[in-house]
Amino acid sequence: MKRYASTSDLPSIAARLRGASHITILTHSKPDGDAAGSLLALARALRAIGKRVDAFFTGIVEANIMGLARDGEVLVAPAAMPSVTTDVVVLVDTGAWSQVEPLQEYLRAVAGRVIGLDHHARGDEIAGDRVVDPSLASATQLVVKLVDELGVPLVDPNGTPHFSIAEAVFAGLATDTGWFRFQSANAGVYALAARLLALGVDKTSLYQRLEENWRPARLGMMARALSSLTFHHGGRVTMMRLSQQDFADARAAQDDIGGLVNMPLSIGTVEMSIILTESEPQVTKVSFRSKPSLSASPTIDVNAFAARFGGGGHTQAAGARFKLSLHEAQREVERELETL
Repeated sequence: MKRYASTSDLPSIAARLRGASHITILTHSKPDGDAAGSLLALARALRAIGKRVDAFFTGIVEANIMGLARDGEVLVAPAAMPSVTTDVVVLVDTGAWSQVEPLQEYLRAVAGRVIGLDHHARGDEIAGDRVVDPSLASATQLVVKLVDELGVPLVDPNGTPHFSIAEAVFAGLATDTGWFRFQSANAGVYALAARLLALGVDKTSLYQRLEENWRPARLGMMARALSSLTFHHGGRVTMMRLSQQDFADARAAQDDIGGLVNMPLSIGTVEMSIILTESEPQVTKVSFRSKPSLSASPTIDVNAFAARFGGGGHTQAAGARFKLSLHEAQREVERELETL
């Protein structure tokens, strides 16, 4: 198995993008703030230099995430599908086939024209030309370096910071560091955040739009998730589960539950939180989160744990997808927890 690593550099990627007329930008299914911010920042930069850009989110998109984009700025696959005649396809914030399932056939059809920009430690050979930097806290850090290479200002001098490249970058930077709480929020992260704030990004408004803008149904799902909570490993690990019946009873949708996995981490003894969600019959999605231990024990690497199930992500935030019922997926996770 080939090591997932860079095969190109940003000056070469920038030159390839300058030479293209029609560019398509994609990211992983159910985009989070970093995926959306990376996609939007790059799309806005390329449009600013006169490129035709088609940008696509994929799968379920939370209303809060969609609110980062202007009306019509992004399409959603598979309801709409990208064109195979595009000159270049840029895949941001992922390099894993498992995270682009609705677009796998398309990406294979345009093989050779795919560029990858990623900060995850694990991935596949989707993009022949790719820049991968796992040392970065967010993919937007990589995208902003490319935007600088292209010579595009992060805020239009004649516009406002709202719906700017800068705002999109800040959205990814903030959300992928837990609003600067995670260990990944290092000096480089704060330096970039300061640069963006100096350009006029309104962090308070952005936080409200992303984190305090949910539908009432979210409270019902929060109650159901917490009522299912169980403790494992002497209280170090928690597990929650949400069934399709829970969604029906709460009149909720899949985009009402973003971030619920983090709730148990507010307990001092809890170092890892897991939530299993029955997204459809015989399909269960699992999210893993961890935090540094207050004791001397090392932080639980949920990226490595998720990899046992074919998933992945970051040391403190990862996910996996099972083609199993909720109960069967739970048993698989519990079995692996015994070896943790």
